[in-house]
Amino acid sequence: MSKAQETREKILREAAALFNQYGYSGSSMSDIMRVTGLQKGGIYNHFKSKDELALQAFDFAAECMRKQYLTALKGKHNSVDRLKAVISLFSSFAENPPIPGGCPLLNTAVESDDAHPALRQRVQIAMDGWRALICKIINKGIAKGEVRENVEADAVATIVISTLEGAVMMSKLYGDAIHLKRAVQHLHGYLDSQL
Repeated sequence: MSKAQETREKILREAAALFNQYGYSGSSMSDIMRVTGLQKGGIYNHFKSKDELALQAFDFAAECMRKQYLTALKGKHNSVDRLKAVISLFSSFAENPPIPGGCPLLNTAVESDDAHPALRQRVQIAMDGWRALICKIINKGIAKGEVRENVEADAVATIVISTLEGAVMMSKLYGDAIHLKRAVQHLHGYLDSQL
């Protein structure tokens, strides 16, 4: 990796953490300069604007999550085990997030809802990827006879993602991981009984 690529990746990593913890609106160029140790010109050598940096920093954060999901699925062949691996990995993000500040999809979705349409679109794309992963696992499970034929994959994806993201919000709000633990326990039971 060249020095320029290393610098660009450092900016993305540091900006992703900053935006995930304090939000796009709550992070100034001075904050970005502070966390990266670079001057404004050094940042603008790699990104045309704060908006471009925000979009690419979100993509960086989403890719970090995607890679961890793919790693968690290695060696798991049964569909229900694969879904439980996704849920368990997500629950580990409460104490060991891939990007400091919690789930970047949740954080960015809330912030960008009305204020930043381009960022909101990026979150939708990342969420589509997560939903597609869950649907693919379920549909393969149906094809292999591991999941009942009448299971609606997208409905399960909605339930799993909504339950996990809501539990993360509650755990962060109260500073207590019990809410996420309860959600994970519930989802494991749900998968065992409904699939």
